[in-house]
Amino acid sequence: MTAETKIEIETVQGSGSCCSTDGSCHDTGADAQAGGVTTVYQVSGMTCGHCEGAVSSEISEIPGVSSVKAVAATGTVTVVSDAPLDEAAVRAAVDEAGYELVGQG
Repeated sequence: MTAETKIEIETVQGSGSCCSTDGSCHDTGADAQAGGVTTVYQVSGMTCGHCEGAVSSEISEIPGVSSVKAVAATGTVTVVSDAPLDEAAVRAAVDEAGYELVGQG
């Protein structure tokens, strides 16, 4: 790693880049779309960005889902959908990703 690369990495990490002080990836409610239903789920077993991506990818395939934001550090998955989702469908998607849906939180 060059000194330039190291400085660039430290700058991104140190500045919080896209992460807010609570550890979420943004500090605004921009994901919540007008007229959408926002539901927060607790998922156990997520430990990294790959986990977040796997869970997000599976849940985003549920019809009516417009956005998914998983945060491994807190175990939360925020889903914005056109209408309330069937919890069994969300549970199946999380299971498919290899994690466990604890419930709504």
